[in-house]
Amino acid sequence: MIKVAFFGAAGKMGKMLVAHAAGNPEFQIVAALDAPACPALGKDAGENAGVGPIGVPITSELPADAKPDVLVDFSSARAFETVLALCTSRKIPLVYATTGLTDAQLEQLAEAAKSIPILRSPSMSPAVNLTMKLSQIAARALKDADADVEIVERHHRYKIDAPSGTALKFGDLIAKEMGIDQFRHGREGKVGARPHNEIAYHALRTGDDPGQHTVIFGMLGETLELTVKSSSRDSYASGALEAAKFLVAQKPGRVYDMYDVLDL
Repeated sequence: MIKVAFFGAAGKMGKMLVAHAAGNPEFQIVAALDAPACPALGKDAGENAGVGPIGVPITSELPADAKPDVLVDFSSARAFETVLALCTSRKIPLVYATTGLTDAQLEQLAEAAKSIPILRSPSMSPAVNLTMKLSQIAARALKDADADVEIVERHHRYKIDAPSGTALKFGDLIAKEMGIDQFRHGREGKVGARPHNEIAYHALRTGDDPGQHTVIFGMLGETLELTVKSSSRDSYASGALEAAKFLVAQKPGRVYDMYDVLDL
């Protein structure tokens, strides 16, 4: 049985992770962490997630007697330093599922991966990561086909960052395959003819949409579109738990990702 701790346990994704892990016999929840100002501190994490008591309170610090095999962070980039310091000091493998990191923070993550196993992915969804692989294949095949690349992403009104980390990951993978080095975020006014050597991102924010991504390869006479949609956050939670299962068997040395989990 894998002993797991969650950071951001009182948030939307945190509650879903608690619910999924509480019903999974492969996991034992040993800690549920959140920010010091979180109003849910002290509550039973299972009750707070709507699955009944599990005997684990939501706390702002990892209890000294808790010995997690892995910690899953699905909170926000604001907690990055706290989470990384905790995991490196206690030698806890880290599944980092939060977007919005700076280049400097990504470097810190890579440095920490030399001492503890770390897995980071802008999306924990298996379908999203499979679509990323398909996008790489398409980009490689269309590199010399004069294809224009546009990425459209759609999320709920509460999402803080735009474009999404997943959209940026799509763009990064495609850019490397096609040798593209220019990026645009939306269009307005008389922008003129579209330059070929760019990827454009478009971010939509509506209601409670858990996430949609469409990658468009537009050529003269034909268009290829790859679309992946989430109908709920369940796929992110189940994917994060699969990542946790994978990571506990790995050694430090590099930052793993969902490609490793899915053997892509």
